[in-house]
Amino acid sequence: MTVAHLNANRMELSKRDFLKLISTLAAGNAAGCSVVPAAKSGAPSFFKTRGVVLIPDDLTLVDWPERAHRAGLTTIGLHHSASPKVVIDFVRSERGQTFLEQCRALGLQVEYELHAMRELLPRNLFAANPEFFRMNEKGERTPDANFCVHSGRALEIVAENALAMAELLRPTTGRYFYWGDDAKAWCQCPKCRGLSESDQALVLENYLLAKLRRIDDRAQLAHLAYSNTLQPPKQLWPAPGIFLEYAPINRRYDMPYHLQTGPSVKDALDLLDANLEIFDRSSAQVLEYWLDVSRFSKWRKPAVRLPWNADVFEADLGTYGKRGLRHVTSFAVFIDADYVSRHGEPVELIPYGRGLSNWRLK
Repeated sequence: MTVAHLNANRMELSKRDFLKLISTLAAGNAAGCSVVPAAKSGAPSFFKTRGVVLIPDDLTLVDWPERAHRAGLTTIGLHHSASPKVVIDFVRSERGQTFLEQCRALGLQVEYELHAMRELLPRNLFAANPEFFRMNEKGERTPDANFCVHSGRALEIVAENALAMAELLRPTTGRYFYWGDDAKAWCQCPKCRGLSESDQALVLENYLLAKLRRIDDRAQLAHLAYSNTLQPPKQLWPAPGIFLEYAPINRRYDMPYHLQTGPSVKDALDLLDANLEIFDRSSAQVLEYWLDVSRFSKWRKPAVRLPWNADVFEADLGTYGKRGLRHVTSFAVFIDADYVSRHGEPVELIPYGRGLSNWRLK
């Protein structure tokens, strides 16, 4: 970012936040990062997707689309950890329609990243059809999470409801995200237990993508490598159009990802490399937590100030970019109107967006 860019934006920042932004960028220069100066005008960005993932409550900060656009981002994903219905209700509301129109006007893509299984296979079906649902380690059918992917009728119901949801939440990119329940177990019935949880997720994804292609010929579907599905599939192969979404929630953010090695390290980088042996790296997406105030706040409010680390961020861009990953986004949950009133402007969005826009493979 040049001084001219900073001067152009200074009227939108408090004096404290403007000085903080200068300090952040100066620290990046001292580390020899590739963020500053700006890339040559007209040069295409290496990272095709440069995004943030938000929940509807974050949009109490009503100018989020303008902020994302100013930072050079391409995409806003909407998410809710509890229920896709929260996202559906928001999109149907006047406030949601205003948000979508702002994104259209600014050329921002909109996606929907959802832990969706409870809506796709309603839990109230359990009493009459327990065979639809997963078996736990005790050999008991339970509606507590996910479902049995060897139930043909359960797969059909999930697909029917996914298509209905797609009519309400149609991503502008053609990329769909119907994740399993958040870090919850899959099935241990006699037919499923020979498949890893990642393989079971992929059974669903391959089936679901074929159905989505009936209503959207551009459809692609995410395989979320996260928590209990971070290990790559062992027995199944992804159908064309299934893309990897890698979310290392348990990594550290006080040091670059590539330095986090050893047997005790959680979500180590070699798990990404193992997944890239299975999935097409050119379509793979990283879902990071650099901006995720909710994570740093232990998912409770009041939110803490984002502990932005420019050196870690810039090193991580190199880690992902050198592996050929072209799609990068980060949760930015809890950066809302209340956050701004407590902590001031989230000036970290500028180096985040500029870093993604300006990074080049050397």
